[in-house]
Amino acid sequence: MSKKIDVAAVAPNIGTLYPPPFDEPCLSRERRKLGDAAGLTQFGANLLRLPPGAWSSQRHWQTESDEFVYVLSGEVTLVTDAGEEILRPGDCAGFKAGDPDGHCLQNRTDRDATVLEVGTRIATDGAHYSDIDMVSPPGGKPVPYTRRDGTPYPNLGRRSRPA
Repeated sequence: MSKKIDVAAVAPNIGTLYPPPFDEPCLSRERRKLGDAAGLTQFGANLLRLPPGAWSSQRHWQTESDEFVYVLSGEVTLVTDAGEEILRPGDCAGFKAGDPDGHCLQNRTDRDATVLEVGTRIATDGAHYSDIDMVSPPGGKPVPYTRRDGTPYPNLGRRSRPA
């Protein structure tokens, strides 16, 4: 049996579960969960496509999971507490679990960008969003996102920009 993953056959997840108005910059992002396609359980690997104007996420940091990104094509702007850095093909960045320096990637160009994302899978992981009143509780339960005071946002399901 072949171990090769047919990337084109992996259905893309387009959009986000973020509640409005935080969903807007992420509505057109597209992720193909390559790690899931391979049956991986200890870490995830995604092929991320960011059309012009799209963000990978709101600026965030993970409580227990490490994250790593590698730019395959196009150009993205990495936004952190330190400011902004341009990442081009061959550039990469890593984000250690528990480091409260929130990060996100933004495509500020007029061409698509593709990025390989890799991260550990820790069931008790949560996320904090640096610039907005939002938290992802450990395990995303009972709702995927709450305000910092624990008040849940409505779970609207995946939202994406109409084609």
